[in-house]
Amino acid sequence: MKRQTADSESARVSVLAEELRFVVGALIRRMREQTDPSDLTNAQKSVLLRLERDGPATGSALARAEAMRPQSMGAIIAVLETAGFVTGRPDPADGRQTIISLTDHFRKFVKANRAVKQDWLARNLQTKLTAQEHEQLAAATKLLKRLLAP
Repeated sequence: MKRQTADSESARVSVLAEELRFVVGALIRRMREQTDPSDLTNAQKSVLLRLERDGPATGSALARAEAMRPQSMGAIIAVLETAGFVTGRPDPADGRQTIISLTDHFRKFVKANRAVKQDWLARNLQTKLTAQEHEQLAAATKLLKRLLAP
């Protein structure tokens, strides 16, 4: 009997995990729809997010961090420079290297996009959920944060 209960609980958790993955993915896609679509590739977005999170870096350090060839990273950086999202300056410690950093233009671009997504989500929370459901979602958010903890 105990084994059957454990199997049943495991099946429920598996279904919950699948549903949660689907719902979170759909929510992310809906939020992305709220901003102007960019022509950035996933690799370009990943580099921008890495620079935002970790700060300025050389092209070779970015290539290592993103597990790609330096030539491929050079092409990505060139596109991002053309878009005005990154800039390069000589590395004071090694003049052969270039330190890549985010531009103010990119920071404004990201801030505006995040504000649009935030506004969309806040409006939908306000219009589609009750105050009690806001509390339930707040409790669920705490649980989700626990899943992200190391």
